[in-house]
Amino acid sequence: MSLLPALLAMVALLLGARGLREVLRESERHEAEAKSRRQGKRFGRREIEETDLLGVVDRVRRAGLEDVLAPRAVLLGKAVAAAFGMLFGSLFTNLLPGRLAPVVLVALAAGGFILPDFLLERTARRRHRSMVAALPDVLDLLAVSVQTGRGLGGCLLDLATSGRGPLIEEMARAGDDMAWGSGQAAALEGLRSRIGGPEITSFVSTLERSRRLGSPLADQLRRQSATLRQGQRRAIEEQAARAAPKIQLVIALVLVPSVLLLIVASLAANADSLVNVGY
Repeated sequence: MSLLPALLAMVALLLGARGLREVLRESERHEAEAKSRRQGKRFGRREIEETDLLGVVDRVRRAGLEDVLAPRAVLLGKAVAAAFGMLFGSLFTNLLPGRLAPVVLVALAAGGFILPDFLLERTARRRHRSMVAALPDVLDLLAVSVQTGRGLGGCLLDLATSGRGPLIEEMARAGDDMAWGSGQAAALEGLRSRIGGPEITSFVSTLERSRRLGSPLADQLRRQSATLRQGQRRAIEEQAARAAPKIQLVIALVLVPSVLLLIVASLAANADSLVNVGY
């Protein structure tokens, strides 16, 4: 075994051990914090500001994994994945040309470094799509709750008892912020920054406009809910329209040739009987 693979293996093992220790430690801390939140305890409303190095904090937040995954653990995971990528590539350095081996090692290390970001982004996109899909129903529930005359913070907290899902959790978190002294504008801005997207921005603008102008909130929420449902129905229809050419392409390239092959095979198998029909 050459010196480079041995050195990379040693670095990978050290980083892996360090990363495992940090992940276990951060997991225990986050479990304790989550348990305290479920019991109604607050940490003095003191938020620990972490440097958003490489955008990790933002990706973890948008993926909804703040209570289970620490940004530092993600950074260590990126380092470990990069080290294992180089270790895996070093096993094949003897089979590659001399000039190509360093390029492959760097590419595998870069791929391992980016892999956790890709997984977090995919989780964040799925979570955002599920929240946007659930938004019309949540708006209807909120409109009914607002009509009872309760404050917006209490209505948002009531949503936690009427359903589940990431959107309900984010709405209840905003109501919790209002209940613990944050202003409505600050709580709604936090909701908008955590979820993002034009749908949530429009929802927050509706709440702010109702607060400033005193306009009826329930009617505006119902109108926005109807608009969102129309947009979702239009998107489904467009998706279905795009599916028709794909189906036709599959039929033309797969089904038709397979049927023709079956016909040709049956003709070839019975060629003798077909030739002797006239005799």
